[in-house]
Amino acid sequence: MLVRHPETRSILFADDQELAKTDSVAAGNGNSNGRRDLRVDACRGLALWFIFIDHVPDNSLAWLTLRNYGFSDTSEVFVFISGYTCMLAYGGALRDQGWATTVVRALRRAWEIYAAFLVLLLAYAALVWVIGGGTRFVDETNTGFFFREPGPTLVHVALLQFAPVNTDILLTFAILHFCFPVILWLMMTSATLTLVLSFLLYMMVQLFSWQVPAWPSGELYFNPFAWQFLFVIGAWYSYAGTTRLRRLLDSPMLLVVAIGYLVFSLLMALSWEFKSLESLIPSGISGLIYPIYKSHLAPVRLLHFLALAFVVSRLAPPQWKGPIRPLTTAMIRCGESSLSIYCVGVLLAFLGQVVLTDVASGFAMQILISVAGIAIMIMVATLLTWESQLDRRGPRLF
Repeated sequence: MLVRHPETRSILFADDQELAKTDSVAAGNGNSNGRRDLRVDACRGLALWFIFIDHVPDNSLAWLTLRNYGFSDTSEVFVFISGYTCMLAYGGALRDQGWATTVVRALRRAWEIYAAFLVLLLAYAALVWVIGGGTRFVDETNTGFFFREPGPTLVHVALLQFAPVNTDILLTFAILHFCFPVILWLMMTSATLTLVLSFLLYMMVQLFSWQVPAWPSGELYFNPFAWQFLFVIGAWYSYAGTTRLRRLLDSPMLLVVAIGYLVFSLLMALSWEFKSLESLIPSGISGLIYPIYKSHLAPVRLLHFLALAFVVSRLAPPQWKGPIRPLTTAMIRCGESSLSIYCVGVLLAFLGQVVLTDVASGFAMQILISVAGIAIMIMVATLLTWESQLDRRGPRLF
């Protein structure tokens, strides 16, 4: 159903202009034809739709997304693909353009994420004010500080220490991208050492609860010290893992183990919703895996995502080609403009919350909001694709 095309933009909160020039790094690390895999954009676009649906409170359609069927959810998809595509883009650019140009462009993209975060917060706060007058929806969206303490709030927003509901992941993405030049240097020095150092930092979070403080209290929801490990795994796999893990990833036994872990995770996740299933879970296992902290990227979440990614890659190998259908095209377009579409999805989710609260909250309205929101995201992505065709030289797939 998916094809691979050398001209398609493909990046997650990274530099989609650069990636089109740097597919050579993939060719040097196990991808012989040097063409990017549109499955990455399709998965990212689908993840954006899932996130929008999950962000609408009390939305029954959330049963169609990943979060109810395992330990991990679409957050892991975003972070892994971000590391993967950053290394693909800037690792390839490094060969042809040198360190100075590559670092400047990587930091420029980090700045774009940071700027998008600030603009989104201003739009979010303005929307809450217009709809709720500064009194309604402030607790649900965590925007009350904007109206009660605007000065300190803006300072801590600028310092990446505060975020309204559903925007938290942008804080961590901005931090990871600002740090990416260091990760790139370490990766070029020794990919294995980089992965080991990243793992050690991750373990410091699991063992000693290392964290990045947030304002006015607590820690950043997506702890960068923990989530950097998945980001680095994605970068390492893009640079060296495709070659080093080829035999392991072809193992039928590993596929059986991965599917078994996914089934176990499914059973555990369903037991949270259906109490009748709790008796099937031995107390010893429950005591071993709980608590499952999303903020710290608990090991069971990390393993679940890796197992899921492995099974999906085996069931939909990149050499499988076929026609691109309208739904897949829509997912790819949203995935290509992931930063903009994510920001649009946050605002649409809030508007959906308002409609469910003030107009109607029935199942039909939940479906209408979900479908309308995704349709708007597709339209925005299509406009961005059209704009990029006018603004940049060179052919585009869509």
